[in-house]
Amino acid sequence: MANMVSGMDYNALQAQAVETGAEQAVTVNTRDLIDKVLSRYAREWTTLRELIQNAADAGATCVTIKIETTPSVKVPTPQTDDPAARLRHVMHNHTVSQWVIQNNGQKFNPQDWARLTEIAKGNPDETKIGAFGVGFYSVFDISDKPFVSSGSEALKFYWKGDSLFTQRLKLGYMQSTDTTFLLPVRDAGASVPEGRKLLSLCQFLTGSMTFVGLQSIDLWVDEWRMLRLQRTTAGSAPLKIPGSISRTTADGLMQITTITQEAVQLEAEWMEALAWTSGQRAGGAVDAVLEPAKKSLFSFFRKGPEPQSHSEDKPPLGTKTGNASVDNLTATSRHKTFFHINKASVQTTIPRNMNNEFMRSRKKPPPERTSISYLSQSYEERAASKADVASTTAKLFSSVVPGTKGYVYIGFATSQTTGLGAHLSIPSIVPTVEREAIDLNSMYIKVWNMELLRVAGVVARISWSSAMANLRQQVSQKPSLAKAKALEAGELQEIVPAAKHLYENFDWGSTTPQSEVGTTIQASFWSCSKEFELFSTRGIVPIGNARLALTDLSFVEELPVIPEAMAETGLIKRLRESGDLQAAQIDDIVWILDNSKSTRTPDQLQKLLAFICKSFRAKTISQREIRALLNSAIATDEEDGSTQTIALSQIKEYVNPDKITPTMPLPPTTLPFKYTKTLSRFDTDALGFEELQPVKWLQWLVGHRDAHGRVSIEHDIERNPSFASNVLKVLSKQWSSLNQEGKTAVTTTLENRTVIPTKMGMKKPSDAYFSSVKLFQDLPVIQELPNVKEPFLASLGVRKTLEIGVVFDRLMGGASQREKATTKWSHVDLVKYLVSVWTDVPERDRERLRSTPICPAEGLQGTRSDQLFRISELYEPSDPLRRLGLRTLQWPGTYNADSREGRLLRSLGLRDAPPYTDLVNIIAAAGESKNAALRDFALQYYINNHQLKGYDTAVHAETKVAFLPVQGSEDKLSSPSNCFTTESAALLRFDILRSDLHRHSLRFGVQPDPPIDRCVQRLIRKAPQSSRQARELFTYMKGRLGSLTKGHADILGGAKIVPVTSKDSDEQGKRTVRHLSPRECFLGDGADLANIFDFVDFGPDANTFLLYCGSKHKPDTPEIASALMQGPAEVLHKLGVSKYMELLITVSRAWDTLKKDKALFEAMKQAPFLLATKETASDALSDYAEEGEDDASRAKVWHIAKASDIVVIDEIVNYHIFKAHLLAAPQHDEGLEIMYLQLGVPELGSLITQRQNTGTPLPDQSAAVKLQSIVLERAPLFFYDYQKEAVRYDGKWLEKNLTVRILRRIAVRKWLRGLNTPHEEAKTATLRREESGAYILLITGEYDMWQVSQVLTNLLLHRSKYRDVVVLESLLASSLRSLQQRGFNVGKWLRQKEKENKIAQEAQQKRLEQEHRERQERQALERELAAQRDPDHEEEDHDKQEEKPVPGEFPDSDPPEVEKKQEPEGILENIGKRFGFDFGRKPPPTVKRVQKEADESGDEFDPDMPAPPSNRPPPSNPPPDEPMSPEERDLLVHKAISSCRPDSSTNIKSLPSMHKVEEMHTMCDPTPGMNLVHVGEMSGLRVFIDDTILSSSKEDRQRFLLQNREGLEQFAKVLHACVSIYDGMSSQAIHIFYDTSGATVAFNRSRLNTLFFNYRFFKQLGHLEMVQQGNKADPIVSWALTMAHELA
Repeated sequence: MANMVSGMDYNALQAQAVETGAEQAVTVNTRDLIDKVLSRYAREWTTLRELIQNAADAGATCVTIKIETTPSVKVPTPQTDDPAARLRHVMHNHTVSQWVIQNNGQKFNPQDWARLTEIAKGNPDETKIGAFGVGFYSVFDISDKPFVSSGSEALKFYWKGDSLFTQRLKLGYMQSTDTTFLLPVRDAGASVPEGRKLLSLCQFLTGSMTFVGLQSIDLWVDEWRMLRLQRTTAGSAPLKIPGSISRTTADGLMQITTITQEAVQLEAEWMEALAWTSGQRAGGAVDAVLEPAKKSLFSFFRKGPEPQSHSEDKPPLGTKTGNASVDNLTATSRHKTFFHINKASVQTTIPRNMNNEFMRSRKKPPPERTSISYLSQSYEERAASKADVASTTAKLFSSVVPGTKGYVYIGFATSQTTGLGAHLSIPSIVPTVEREAIDLNSMYIKVWNMELLRVAGVVARISWSSAMANLRQQVSQKPSLAKAKALEAGELQEIVPAAKHLYENFDWGSTTPQSEVGTTIQASFWSCSKEFELFSTRGIVPIGNARLALTDLSFVEELPVIPEAMAETGLIKRLRESGDLQAAQIDDIVWILDNSKSTRTPDQLQKLLAFICKSFRAKTISQREIRALLNSAIATDEEDGSTQTIALSQIKEYVNPDKITPTMPLPPTTLPFKYTKTLSRFDTDALGFEELQPVKWLQWLVGHRDAHGRVSIEHDIERNPSFASNVLKVLSKQWSSLNQEGKTAVTTTLENRTVIPTKMGMKKPSDAYFSSVKLFQDLPVIQELPNVKEPFLASLGVRKTLEIGVVFDRLMGGASQREKATTKWSHVDLVKYLVSVWTDVPERDRERLRSTPICPAEGLQGTRSDQLFRISELYEPSDPLRRLGLRTLQWPGTYNADSREGRLLRSLGLRDAPPYTDLVNIIAAAGESKNAALRDFALQYYINNHQLKGYDTAVHAETKVAFLPVQGSEDKLSSPSNCFTTESAALLRFDILRSDLHRHSLRFGVQPDPPIDRCVQRLIRKAPQSSRQARELFTYMKGRLGSLTKGHADILGGAKIVPVTSKDSDEQGKRTVRHLSPRECFLGDGADLANIFDFVDFGPDANTFLLYCGSKHKPDTPEIASALMQGPAEVLHKLGVSKYMELLITVSRAWDTLKKDKALFEAMKQAPFLLATKETASDALSDYAEEGEDDASRAKVWHIAKASDIVVIDEIVNYHIFKAHLLAAPQHDEGLEIMYLQLGVPELGSLITQRQNTGTPLPDQSAAVKLQSIVLERAPLFFYDYQKEAVRYDGKWLEKNLTVRILRRIAVRKWLRGLNTPHEEAKTATLRREESGAYILLITGEYDMWQVSQVLTNLLLHRSKYRDVVVLESLLASSLRSLQQRGFNVGKWLRQKEKENKIAQEAQQKRLEQEHRERQERQALERELAAQRDPDHEEEDHDKQEEKPVPGEFPDSDPPEVEKKQEPEGILENIGKRFGFDFGRKPPPTVKRVQKEADESGDEFDPDMPAPPSNRPPPSNPPPDEPMSPEERDLLVHKAISSCRPDSSTNIKSLPSMHKVEEMHTMCDPTPGMNLVHVGEMSGLRVFIDDTILSSSKEDRQRFLLQNREGLEQFAKVLHACVSIYDGMSSQAIHIFYDTSGATVAFNRSRLNTLFFNYRFFKQLGHLEMVQQGNKADPIVSWALTMAHELA
């Protein structure tokens, strides 16, 4: 199709049509045109809107609309004088006869009369709204015969069929000054509008008075005036345009020159009939809610729904107004509403291209000056308009007052909203045809309209500024602002309603139906000026200064805050969302507090604290911000007539009345209690205030001074007993809750101050006594301390006991003191006294008791009887301690350690056991003195009291004293760190703890084993001398592997610690022992390697230790290589050739690593350690002997030689020639051969020099060309399994550098370097290298493919082997079928052949198609001529042509007989080529002969194989048949493919049939009978089974799918692959079926190519097993052929 279009000359066709075509005028169906145009008017009152707009354009001031009625023929007119009754009858029973619309505007001029008769010719005046010339034709919405009169002329319209005609006449004396439109209604039975319809009409007329320049509109029904509307203005006044507002639009096309404001009063007078409906009960009140009209003005003349009006969302209509009842329909009501209009004059600057576009589309240019009006109600106007407002009034004026939703007016209201609470009149904006929306589609029109919308946004901004100026004037008169204070609540209440009303008018909602209108107006509103003001608590301020308060901020009245009542208006929300209006931030408050000239009042301070706490709970304030507020806030506090300044920056604490009495003196850093009494603990934490602690309060009390540095007696804690008592009472109450640090601070603060009232005056706590101490009368006992707790006083130091010094002086001192006592006390008496008062003894007295020698010891040698000791120098008097020889306390009678006296003495330092070091020294001393009894007792004492006396906490490693007995010596002692419990450690000469103490070893700190460092050192210093010692010692070390580190292993790995016994004896018959390091020996028996390396075996455990130290089970490759180079002859002698060869192969396996060692690599190149063979024979070998052929007369001798003396066999033919003179490298392993080469062994080919002696080329080189083609085609198959490194030249190189030439003869002479005797032989193939680097393959006429393969493998591979020649010879000599059966990938070559054939076919495609078309034309012509000669024959032919396959035909119907002709090179042949077959291709005669010979011999035949040259002349070609051309056949096949269809049947039933194949006269194509049931899908293919196999239940079907899931999936994959062969074929046309018997492999249902394939044959033919084993090619080929058969 694309080719047809591109090849067509349309210019020539157009010229031909002009010259020869018949001319005919285009006609228009006028009625259809008008109906279609009017159908686009979606709003109601279309006709009235257009006629009123025309009147306004004509300069009319008054419009009268009259509905004239026709009386009912069924209901007579009531005979009554009551006008209400007559009106009710008219509205209920009369029908409308015609509408009469009059205006007092300018009379029609000739141009106006002419435009009435021309559709689509609008008003050319650019200042007028009319543009499309279809407004007047809206009258045809209700009337077929409109009549127009104006001045002295009239015009009548009437229809003739679908054509519209007019008649024009002169009125003469009947002429009028008015213009009248008489509209007889089309439907003579239309009822008079009433109720909702009438009210909706009145609403429309009221809304018409907004912007249209009319002064009045009257609505009549016969003689009753139902509505009168009168519009008056108070004159216009200019508005000031702020200098910050840009008057020019963004594109610079329009500029506002001036703007005026006009106050408007609209008065309506209406009859109560507006609220009456004929179905309403007479005399009842009008309660019903009258919904807005949902149909157009004349919807009652037409059928069908009408579009909705935007007035439908106005508030519901209420009851009547005035004093008349509903019964009096003629009673009238009046109401006035007020609003103002801001009208802007706009100057336009229009580019020429836009002006031209206007002229083209609107038939008039855009106006040079225009206007835009903004209609809204101020708060005062709305209040005045609401006076005496009832629901009828509200409904009537609903379209005038914009409310929260304004509309765009283009003369009248459109459906487009403004997004503002204001109407916008844009008379010059270009609407759509139906004038319901703004045209934003046409390019230039859109630019014009968008500019006007931007001007509207600027007008709205100017209106906003004007309203804000009026609001500023009201606000400035408030007294609070005059005093530079914030507006008070009452003042805000007066102003907020007006401000809120203004804000609500600018809520900027979304606009409908075109959102782009609202966004454009709004964007212009905001972008025309960067300055914007808002009303706040500080008056009218710039928006940057105003803040939105999220909470009460009255504590900073200086901050301009948006009043709370206005915060939720849409304007404020929008400003906040855009980021223009910021919420009040902490920084704002801080700035006010820092810069304010006044301080906060107490009330403001409390609000500030409450604000901080509330914000912190809401997580809206940070600690940094809290700190900033507190640092800036200063308040004035008045208390008891005095004024105090509170700087919150200095406040740190608050008072807890439960701890400190609030009336007590407080530090200046503490906030007065009245400000914190309402705060919670969470709040004070948020403020950063800490609770005033008694300790800090006390420290301030004792240290504070007044301004003169004095303390008043009233608050002096050291001089005023009453004040001191109150302070102590507070401290006593809190004493138990203080921590130790606080208690210490209190006692430290008061202990040296006279704060305790006593009977002897104010005393320090340590000098005062409780009243319970009565031992002496002259003691200062406390008094006047009620409610002060005794523990608190005791903690301060008030004494309950006598001072210990007094006790010593008065009770145990000298004569003067003893005179006062009846008996002197002993140390036992003193202890008993202390027990009775111990809890009251202060700590310092206790320390004196501990440091004073007051107790004697039991008699010991060297101790005086009267000598006293400190209690801590003595032990408890017990027998074990006495046996240990310790100094014990002298205590008469039995000493009880658990008695009160015993516990007291222990607290004063009396010992109950010797310390660890003392006990160890006792044991050691006993051992040195050979006092075994004391030593053993002390050891047992240590064991028994190990945990009881705390010996388990001793650090034994630090004990250097030898006190533990060891094995092997009764007198020897050892320290815990030098003896061990593991017996095997004695092998390394370590001390072993005495066996009876092993179970207590942990108590003594004895470890099981010595440290590993010491073990390693001793092992190296004293290595084992025999295999037994080594086994025991290494076995022990194996158990220590967990402690050995890598560093230890490295040290041991190089140490000579392994004893190795020599295999030979010395002269005395003894075997010597030598020591090796673990790295130098190997583990195990070593097998053959034991003759070369040192192998040891000390058992599994010992060997494990040696492995860890570096021993190995066998030597690595570098070690083997080194051993071979050191003594190759000896190694060969010990191991033999085969083992030696294995070692060489082992070395070659690691050659990539070995050659990196440069020193080893150089040594291997020079060392004679490589194996090589030399063959000797008595007779020369045959040139045709194959490699590996056995010959008894030939001997193979192995030699050891260096690399330079050996050759690598890279050419097997040359080797057989010169093998008697060569040392050949082994050919056992390819890796070994690579190692030989890299060590410097030359290749045999590099040592051979040859010379060719060739004959002349044959004239016929066709066999050479064919052979070259075969070589190039099969080369990729040959290279497939070779690594890149093994290939010298690849297939791409061959294509450019190899040619084949046939010569008469070829002889080759060869020389081996160093051997002067040449070798000469005849060849059938050889290579010749050209100077350019290319090669020529020279062959004889009767060439041998084996020799061809030999010379080619030598060329293509770096080193050729016998198997390489075999492979290449097989590839070159075998057929493709044979190669494919052997597993070769021949698909790529076959695809290439297919591509070449396809290119050849395309060269003939156009010619064949042309011939086919010509043949069809000839046949058609012949049929036509035959039909003219024999009409009956034509009918027969026609019947034959009708015999075509019917879509959906089933196999049981007889298929048509279609003659098919075989021809090569078709689509089926391409399928065969893809899989290696050639269908229908006839080989040439020579090939047929060779093929016959191959068939007789049983070999495969490949027609592409080059045949040997022959001298026979080619036979003449047989005469060709007349086959169908490949293109014709391909077209049929493609048609069959494209007609494939899926089968959606669930049951398939058919009878068997037989189809005769015309191409094979003896063959028939049977179609079997089928009865199949659909059971499911598998991989996208539908599956059917024979109905006789399973029942039709769903479970049986699912069971079949589950049991055969894998096979069906594989079969589906094969069929999908077959489908991909055919371009344009869909897998949905392929289906699977399964039966248990029959010969149907596949069938084509109805000849519509709905193909079915039998899953049973997929399994029986073994295809499932092939696919599972990875062979997918053969099954795909088989089923692709089956698919081709069914398509054919």
